[in-house]
Amino acid sequence: MNFIYEKITYLFDPLHHRWEHERLAKKISVGLVLFFLAGLLCIELQRLGLLPASLAALIPRSHFSAIEMAFTVVLILEVISLIFTLPCSFSRSVGKQFELLALILLRNSFKELSEFPEPIAFAGNEEAVLRILSDGFGALVIFALLGVYYLIQRKKQDETMTSTDLFSFVAAKKGIALLLLAAFIFMGLRSIYLTLTDVSHSDFLHDFYTLLILTDILVVLISQCFQPGFYAVFRNSGFALSTVIIRIALAAPPYFNVLLGIAAALFAILLTIVSQKIFSGLPGKRR
Repeated sequence: MNFIYEKITYLFDPLHHRWEHERLAKKISVGLVLFFLAGLLCIELQRLGLLPASLAALIPRSHFSAIEMAFTVVLILEVISLIFTLPCSFSRSVGKQFELLALILLRNSFKELSEFPEPIAFAGNEEAVLRILSDGFGALVIFALLGVYYLIQRKKQDETMTSTDLFSFVAAKKGIALLLLAAFIFMGLRSIYLTLTDVSHSDFLHDFYTLLILTDILVVLISQCFQPGFYAVFRNSGFALSTVIIRIALAAPPYFNVLLGIAAALFAILLTIVSQKIFSGLPGKRR
């Protein structure tokens, strides 16, 4: 098994290093700006009737749709960052999922704008405005709770294992992350193909979140091989439950999605406080 773990690490670490490299981050940032400007240009050409009919059918008419598209790309980049975060501590990975939830709520707010007329008007769009306020303030509350969540985190729980077990556990999670990255690329390319062929399909980001839940459960089960004690199993399972609540929030209607997201964040915070403050120092808690 050590040979397999070493090969997985050999594949994962260079990819992770390149993704986190500052030079690549700058290129992505510039590319995102150009993508937003190109989106605005295509929308304007569509409104002027200067695009071929086959291409015009794929381009929205609202300039606000360019904002939604740009935030979709930001969300995709954050999902990739989440995949590379998976080999880190379970609590860090869950925190990254709350970051995604906050971004998804903001994206939903901008998505509502694409339905507004131009120039923008309040009359006749009262419900949309309420949904924008709900998702926007919900994202802000989750952002604040996420700050509290990170603030109360202490050292990684994985550090209590022996160095050999820690290497094996992290390598196993790196292998899962590589498979998850391949699945994400496949789902993304499939979504693009279905969009270009005008086939109705669900948001692949939401579908991928379902895969993330299954992945979290798999990581919990694998962690039990290295940390079989009740404390670690309950703590990791509790964090997995918070991700399930996040997934339900993504599928919930407006207003309920915010309440469920906040509930998930509060649950993760309370779980962290209980595990660190109440169980801290208890004899045999990691057996």
